[in-house]
Amino acid sequence: MTINVGDKIPSASFMTFGAEGPKPITTEEIFAGKTVGLFAVPGAFTPTCSVKHLPGFKDQAAALKAKGVDTIACVSVNDVFVMKAWGEDQKVGDKILMLADGNGVFTKAVGLELDASGFGMGGRSQRYSLIAKDGVVTHVNVENGGEFKVSSADYMLAQL
Repeated sequence: MTINVGDKIPSASFMTFGAEGPKPITTEEIFAGKTVGLFAVPGAFTPTCSVKHLPGFKDQAAALKAKGVDTIACVSVNDVFVMKAWGEDQKVGDKILMLADGNGVFTKAVGLELDASGFGMGGRSQRYSLIAKDGVVTHVNVENGGEFKVSSADYMLAQL
């Protein structure tokens, strides 16, 4: 079942890369008491994700935060080392929390998995964005097929 407005963010753990190396972070740590703008991509370093999706959130980070977003987070079914390298490549710095959902646990829990095995990519995430306040979803924007419209930073900004 796909996550909907009014649902609580499911309990899951991601990996991030900090000064000490890889470390886990839970959904409770990310979402509790905060407004979070989360967006998910099918894969780090893929064309739309690298040219439009992640750069859009990086460019709009200040505007999103000015509208009340405490944390901007990017999730992908990639390992923590790939997410670290992609964040460095895109120069996101501390504007975006890069979350590795390496086994797709969170992606499956929100019901937004994508079978990309036809492209040799295996199980991935659909392209989407959501806004959550104190762990409760207020907006969900899932793209249809290969589109890139409703999951963009500009679309999220208009929803705040």
